[in-house]
Amino acid sequence: MTKLGLCVTGSFCTHANLLKALDGIREAGYDITPIFSFNVATLDTRFFKQADFEAKIVEKTGKIPIKTIVDAEPLGTTRPLDLMLVAPCTGNTLAKIAHGVTDTPVTMAVKAHLRCNRPVVLAIASNDFLAANARNIGRLLNTKNIYFVPFGQDSPTKKPNSLVCDFSLILPTLSSAADGKQLQPLLLR
Repeated sequence: MTKLGLCVTGSFCTHANLLKALDGIREAGYDITPIFSFNVATLDTRFFKQADFEAKIVEKTGKIPIKTIVDAEPLGTTRPLDLMLVAPCTGNTLAKIAHGVTDTPVTMAVKAHLRCNRPVVLAIASNDFLAANARNIGRLLNTKNIYFVPFGQDSPTKKPNSLVCDFSLILPTLSSAADGKQLQPLLLR
């Protein structure tokens, strides 16, 4: 059974898409360890009450989410995982990963995983990826062991800088990343 770390960050409007994708991931036989960013661990939003969202994650994974940097740190060597998925991956989290900033449970989990040369899959969702964060996407596209769930503009007219991954492609991206390959095409229309 493949051990998957599931790092969940903001982009709260896409959490329902993640919950739907988790069904297929679980059915494919992944053993899922959830890791929450500080915001996901504490904030109620117009999309979910924090406790309700956490209960859904626990129901789908069978595990209580990791919510601290200290608890995320052993995921690299002491508690190794086969793959790490950051879904959704906000622009803030992507920038931190691109620049080696380790100040949340999610960024610590990613750092711990990468230091063991294991694949990390980023399922991006943010309104600024084609603005200030474009350089960070470019940097990570050229980084060993980083893979992206294929993505595209979700609302080019109303939100011209916004990109979001296709959550239905998470499972095939995980499979490709496990083989050391980026799922193609990366850019969706």
